[in-house]
Amino acid sequence: MLIDTGFDQAECREALLNGLKEAEVKLSDIDYFITHVHGDHSGLVSELVTEENKVYCSRIDAGILQNTMSSKYWQEIDAVFESNGFPASRSTETGNRVKGFISGCNINFTFVNEGSVLQAGQYKLSCVMTPGHSPGHVCLYEADRKIFFSGDHILADISPNITSWLEMEDSLGCYLNSLDKVKQLDIDLVLPGHRSIIRDHKERISELKEHHRKRLAEILIILEKGPLNAYHVASQMKWDLKYDLWEQVASFQKWFATGEAIAHIEHLVKKRKLNKIQTADQILYELVT
Repeated sequence: MLIDTGFDQAECREALLNGLKEAEVKLSDIDYFITHVHGDHSGLVSELVTEENKVYCSRIDAGILQNTMSSKYWQEIDAVFESNGFPASRSTETGNRVKGFISGCNINFTFVNEGSVLQAGQYKLSCVMTPGHSPGHVCLYEADRKIFFSGDHILADISPNITSWLEMEDSLGCYLNSLDKVKQLDIDLVLPGHRSIIRDHKERISELKEHHRKRLAEILIILEKGPLNAYHVASQMKWDLKYDLWEQVASFQKWFATGEAIAHIEHLVKKRKLNKIQTADQILYELVT
């Protein structure tokens, strides 16, 4: 079983095929498990899959992969961002937004649910549904060996991107609940989709929750000055980027920053810390008094 595939890019394809060759594994012998919709995890699967393979994925993220092949889907996402203040003239720029990071595909998925068990050689892998980073994100847990394949749910050196989704209400709230769920598991080793492995998942989860607590507090302070849309909130948040002025930040980065701002604001609305104000052409947010 191959967990995720990498981007649909030449460098990723070459690295993957070379790795399989070194391991003396044929493509026809592999089943695929896609943790979530993003292209750095699913991008190559439609090219690699054969009639002999199974491709496991959650029903909801498989549906998103299919929906992203439609221009209507992206128009709906653009509308959400533009209503939250993202400049309409820039929302559809080539290379902008998440579109470049989702490679739509329409293949015959085998759907997994909470508790689905997949046998891969001597490994017995239980599916753990962890919505947040994506609506249908799934991790794999090998209880006997206490190994957890976390996809992008838990990362060591960076915080997973939590953004707004058409398919999920309060994505940050879902993510925080998923963190609490995984914290209860008996895990010795976390193998994430990016960067360093994690040996103390409970400590890392506590760090991630504190990161989002600070983000939420930051937004409340920003909105003390008065109502703003999410784009303007994002422009005043602190990001791990090198820039002096918001205008210097690439549109691509502004898109992701705005998505994160929307997700955090939606959570604050859910917690009744903020009011949502719908005007004729945009959505504003203000502190609850």
